[in-house]
Amino acid sequence: MLAALALVALVLGAVAGVLVNRAAGRFPWPADAGVRELLGPGPVAVRPPVIECGTALLTALTVLRSGLTWELAAFLLLAVAGVLLAVIDLQHRLLPNRVVLPALAAGAALLLVPALADGAWDALLRAVLGAAALFAVYLALALVSPGGLGMGDVKLAALLGLYLGWLGWGAVLLGALAGFVVQALVALVLLATRRIGLRGELPFGPAMLAGAALVIGATALLP
Repeated sequence: MLAALALVALVLGAVAGVLVNRAAGRFPWPADAGVRELLGPGPVAVRPPVIECGTALLTALTVLRSGLTWELAAFLLLAVAGVLLAVIDLQHRLLPNRVVLPALAAGAALLLVPALADGAWDALLRAVLGAAALFAVYLALALVSPGGLGMGDVKLAALLGLYLGWLGWGAVLLGALAGFVVQALVALVLLATRRIGLRGELPFGPAMLAGAALVIGATALLP
């Protein structure tokens, strides 16, 4: 049953990847842009099938991690939104409010479902507190070092804190640290291959997302 569900997620994830690639390819979006203008046929951000295959794999892994649970929809939303945010940040050095804020609101609403169904109110409270905690920490870091973090990173921290908080306080701490570790490793590799110089700057959003993804995946392996 789970394998069949993962196969369905793989197919639907590929479709979502097509739409993500189109939406990212049209960024920055006009204020009056409709769904057809954003998702219809046209330019894409990355030559297929990189994003399409990556999104498909990520959604399938999300199903295998969560199983057929009430929280699955919320984590699938994070997977797709995370790919879109990572692509836009890599190409434009920006994490748009038009993605981060709706994803945060929708994620909270979708996590309310398992809280209602399973009585997991403690997990929902921890998720809200996790979002607030990471938002506060990243806001402080952004104020101390405005050149290192932007407000988009701060808002993304709230989104990731919501999901990591749902899993536990250990996940919140590890997820926050993992982003910095991933960023440092990527920077070292790029320096070693001379893709960037010592003064080169990298967007932090993709590393934050990758670190959170690693922690979320690792929690499925813990007892």
